[in-house]
Amino acid sequence: MSQSEASASRLGRGVQEALLEGAALSKALPGFRSRPAQQRLAVSIAETLEQRETLLAEAGTGTGKTFAYLVPVLLSGMKTIISTGTRALQDQLYQRDLPRVREALGVGLKTALLKGRANYLCRYRVEQAKGEARFTSREQTSQFQRVVAWSGRTRTGDLAEMESLPENAPLIPMITSTADNCLGVECPFWNECFVVQARQRAQTADVVVVNHHLLLADLALKQEGFGEILPGAQAFVVDEAHQLPELAAQFFGEGLGARPLVELARDAIAECKATAGALAVVQAPAQALEAATRALRAAMDNLPIRGTAWRALDEVDVEPALQTLEEALKTLEQVLVPLRETAPGLDACHARATDQLARLQRWLESAGTEATAIHVHWYELTPRGFRLQRTPLDVSAPLRSHREQSHAAWVFTSATLAVSGGFQHVAQRLGIGTARELIQPSPFDWDQQALCYLPPNLPDPASRDYGREVIAAVRPVLEASGGRAFLLFASHRALREAAELLHDAPWPLFVQGSEPRNALLQRFRESGNGVLLGTASFREGVDVAGDALSVVVIDKLPFAAPDDPVFEARLDAIRRAGGNPFRDEQLPQAVIALKQGAGRLIRTETDRGVLVLCDPRLLSKSYGKTFFDSLPPLPRTRQLADVQAFFSEGP
Repeated sequence: MSQSEASASRLGRGVQEALLEGAALSKALPGFRSRPAQQRLAVSIAETLEQRETLLAEAGTGTGKTFAYLVPVLLSGMKTIISTGTRALQDQLYQRDLPRVREALGVGLKTALLKGRANYLCRYRVEQAKGEARFTSREQTSQFQRVVAWSGRTRTGDLAEMESLPENAPLIPMITSTADNCLGVECPFWNECFVVQARQRAQTADVVVVNHHLLLADLALKQEGFGEILPGAQAFVVDEAHQLPELAAQFFGEGLGARPLVELARDAIAECKATAGALAVVQAPAQALEAATRALRAAMDNLPIRGTAWRALDEVDVEPALQTLEEALKTLEQVLVPLRETAPGLDACHARATDQLARLQRWLESAGTEATAIHVHWYELTPRGFRLQRTPLDVSAPLRSHREQSHAAWVFTSATLAVSGGFQHVAQRLGIGTARELIQPSPFDWDQQALCYLPPNLPDPASRDYGREVIAAVRPVLEASGGRAFLLFASHRALREAAELLHDAPWPLFVQGSEPRNALLQRFRESGNGVLLGTASFREGVDVAGDALSVVVIDKLPFAAPDDPVFEARLDAIRRAGGNPFRDEQLPQAVIALKQGAGRLIRTETDRGVLVLCDPRLLSKSYGKTFFDSLPPLPRTRQLADVQAFFSEGP
């Protein structure tokens, strides 16, 4: 046995022992239960760390995958980056799980939490905002006053500390920095910068907790040769890894949005107060840029919410509006050239104008053509803004390149990575050639805890009456369960129709979009018998254990929308390469999405519930078997009486 193999064995044994009943974690953590699946996953991760290999691991709900990777990471002593899917999961991992496991193991490693700069207060931006009349409401003014008061007592500058500040508050861009508007070492507050301090803590920590956005931003920066945000690490653990390929496409592409353009115009004017005579030169071009930005959004008003660049240029007023925007950016860039030396802020504004002009010109160069084999150029509209995007169709090469250059161990894990028991689809998208593979199913008693109901006699999902028929089939299930259900829809239109059809139901109705997500979920949990209606964005993050959620309904198989320009371009690229778009992309993506939705049902060993899959294609099409093969082994029925009996029998 080689020295490395012996070392791996020692770490594996240590991990296994720590997770046994009566061992360190069991004694320190109330409610901890020894799980064989968790031990197998943890040992596989330990061996991957020691051998500096790559692991693809699917760990079903209830496996305890968080502890399964924290224990080997902490016992190995290796410098490790742990990346999670969302900021909420990142906070939970750092504030709750990591300190509990570290204390239980008696390990003295240093840990750090690192977020993207948009999560930290920028003292310079706050000072700038104090002297301006940018606030559009009394509420915004009140929020700003609370931020100023908090800024004097916070140690981290993390906006998550301010629970009264919504995540999407319009104030946030005014009090945080971006890579574009940060003044760097020229900033008068550089020595007090919360972003710099957070990065310094990360540089000296043994375990750093980040989210995928920051991890990918770091990889993108390395690609462009600007250095790195994250410290070099010996190991990377990517939790919720199924999200990574789509997010990577965003970060390895580039975009130009209405908000950064308006912010540039306003910042240019604000920076003039430090330089005599600057306002007279800058004000008119800056105002022209803001006006051109708003005019372009107005010209795009008749377009679909998302579409290809050539579709946008088909609209008669869009091309002239783009040309006007390009001229406005050129003019502002030129007037800022002689002012660059007078103030760091004006120098930064010039650099931003140059960068945004280059992005716009690159987008325009290929806007009149359809997707190439490498990129697709497209746009997206919001109620008051737009984004012009250039997205790579395949991110496997840069992901593979970075992984190989790191010489680190990489663990990719999620409850939804495999399709029909294999990792081929996700491995291809992540650029993984050879890897360890492990699937640990959920340790639940599916025969006793769950039932899958396939309502009979539903029409084709394309039928005009499909939504109405679905609700008619689901209503008796809700009557049997007494509400306590989550209905997941393929479209907002279907959700609105269902909300209308259920408005007179005897159960409280909680509809996505009616209030902030967290508040909606909290009220649903507390209701005890509510019915929650959501769309694709609710497939993940709805974590309701216990009796409050006993039914999950999925109206249609979650095939991606055919009008998504990036998805369509990816399918075309597969077709041109001789592949089968449905088999190679559409089906695997839909399977993973269905697994995410179905995973909302059973969260613990004591949960019971019924999964209602309405789409008749599961039984009428040959690909239905692929979906069933990828789901947990729930008993299936087409009889409503079985559902009624399930709920009448109880646990």
